[in-house]
Amino acid sequence: MGILDSVFKRNSELEWMFDLDLTYETSHRAYLKKMALETCINFIGRTISQSDFRFIENGKRQLNDWHYIFNVRPNTDQSAADFWQDFTYKLIDENEVLVILTDSNDLLIADSFSRNEFAVYPDTFSNVTVKGYSFQRTYLMDEVIYLTYNNEKLSKFTDGMFDDYATLFSRMIEIALRNYQIRGMVGIDSTQQLTKENRTKLQGFIDKLFNSFKSNSIALVPKLKGFDYDEVSGGENKGQPIDELTKLKKSTIDDVANILGIPKALIHGELAEYETAIKSYVKFCVSPLIKKIEDELNAKLIEKKNYLNGSKVEVKGITEMNPIEVADAVDKLIGSMAYTPNEVRVKLGDEPSLDPRLDEHYFTKNYQPVGAVEGGENE
Repeated sequence: MGILDSVFKRNSELEWMFDLDLTYETSHRAYLKKMALETCINFIGRTISQSDFRFIENGKRQLNDWHYIFNVRPNTDQSAADFWQDFTYKLIDENEVLVILTDSNDLLIADSFSRNEFAVYPDTFSNVTVKGYSFQRTYLMDEVIYLTYNNEKLSKFTDGMFDDYATLFSRMIEIALRNYQIRGMVGIDSTQQLTKENRTKLQGFIDKLFNSFKSNSIALVPKLKGFDYDEVSGGENKGQPIDELTKLKKSTIDDVANILGIPKALIHGELAEYETAIKSYVKFCVSPLIKKIEDELNAKLIEKKNYLNGSKVEVKGITEMNPIEVADAVDKLIGSMAYTPNEVRVKLGDEPSLDPRLDEHYFTKNYQPVGAVEGGENE
């Protein structure tokens, strides 16, 4: 028999008070991790989905079946934009992505697969599953589009970090809820006998009373003798402000953005550093990813001899500069004979013009070699 047992025997009212359930649950706030990953990965995915895939042969763009598949309809259920956004998401989130070509010329992104690695032979892929359907055949590396994003899965970088963030975030929410909570104390006349029946009636009256307070804008209740209600907290915020919760959510996004190479100012829409941020984003985040995609497509879709003869796949539309914004620079490049107009068009993401004059060099600037003298009086 413990000490509390003897106390309860002497005071049945105290025993009733200790029947209260004081346990609580701490949520790990899984959505905090999901929010940060969705924000950053989908930001890159939307960027890649705007790409224009071009099949070049002899310097000219070819409008063939591959052009339609990559730019319009990769499969029966997805548009090109949806396909490349899903492709990018799976590549970054799972660190790898596998795309197979079906007998009906549909490009499908595998949900799961097994990679069989060999030292001196091409790797193979088996148990390929798409939307619950498992393909029975084994695919060779040369028959699929397969990319890896990094050396480790993104989850390995974020799991430990988000465990700490989630615990802290849960605690901050609990504090905020307590700070905004309306709390009161109920005093009752203890001269009445606290039998089970009386306690049930009393609890029913209290529940009805406070439901009236909670649900009605105007609540009128009778004032009973021996029953007093005293409000301790009116729900005003006396503790940690909501801004601290917002800062923590922003911090989680910042950490994921740093891992992926996305400038924080860009992901949060801060216009003060927009120009610098967009250049950094294109150079250090998007360009390396596009280079991976280009290399894989050229290796799998273009034969070696054709590639060496000028045939290739190019991904345009994201990394190129806006011609209007760099018009002055374009004028200097052409006027100094550094580039022909068609070479500049290619650098800006446009196709070369058929006009032969745009393949010629033009000298419109007064550049002279060292020691050269032009004009002046005759000696």
